[in-house]
Amino acid sequence: MDKLKQLESFVSVATKGSLTAAAKTEGVAPAIMGRRLDALEERLGVKLLVRTTRRITLTHEGSAFLEDCQRLLGELANAEASVSAGGVKASGHLRITAPAGFGRRHVAPLVPKFRELHADVTISLSLSDRVVDLAAEGFDCAVRVGDLPDSSLVSVRMADNRRLCVATPGYLERHGTPKHPSELVKFDCLTLSSDASQARGWAFRIPKPDRDEVVHLKPGGPLDCSDGQVLHDWCLAGYGIAWRSTWEVESEITAGLLTEVLAEFAAPANGIYALVPQRKHLPLRVRLWIDFLKHHYSQTGFWKA
Repeated sequence: MDKLKQLESFVSVATKGSLTAAAKTEGVAPAIMGRRLDALEERLGVKLLVRTTRRITLTHEGSAFLEDCQRLLGELANAEASVSAGGVKASGHLRITAPAGFGRRHVAPLVPKFRELHADVTISLSLSDRVVDLAAEGFDCAVRVGDLPDSSLVSVRMADNRRLCVATPGYLERHGTPKHPSELVKFDCLTLSSDASQARGWAFRIPKPDRDEVVHLKPGGPLDCSDGQVLHDWCLAGYGIAWRSTWEVESEITAGLLTEVLAEFAAPANGIYALVPQRKHLPLRVRLWIDFLKHHYSQTGFWKA
């Protein structure tokens, strides 16, 4: 029995959750699908699916194997498309992960637009603030913001990202404007109570006679939160000064809702990156997705929209 057909049948049954539905899609009898699955499990020596009269569920081994099969079948489809008549055409399943706040605002809106251009690509987007292990968890691409730790991942810098201090014009009218980072102790600073990316505090570039120095301060205030979106909302409501990324506040600055303070002390920009597992030949859908992101992120007005 053809090994590839076994894999295709396994993926079809696992994703549709039914032998009957999968068989109907392939135009064969459910019994044939069942025999293919039996042969696959016997060849591998492991149980992939638990089949009852009411439903089909994946075993732990089956879940892991499903992701590998989807990736392999997708890469095979890309390989065939790249040499077929009619030119290159992306297909297969694309798994993306991004930080929750950034992903909601600047990744999720682009996903359906990308698929409009590549109708044969299906996409899963996972938003999480934890550092995802791309290879172990089967992701094709991660979008990350900030300085990157050393790793075996391949990174593509797509845009610059700056951190800046902002407050509403009303707050600054009531409380004044800090002229130096050291004066932040006199103001209500809205800080993250738990976030690895700000463990060292707020970064500022302090001019020195020989060379500028980047220093980290940990200002305090009456309000802190572990959620960046809450801090953003508090800042817009006029409760204090926040240290936020340009991707988060650029549109509000443009609209006059927020004002940047201590601009002359802003730390050097870090980056917004696309990360992929170390591999020689990326699937076409991944390469096109990275190019798509880079194109949009390079547009001057994108972050101000």
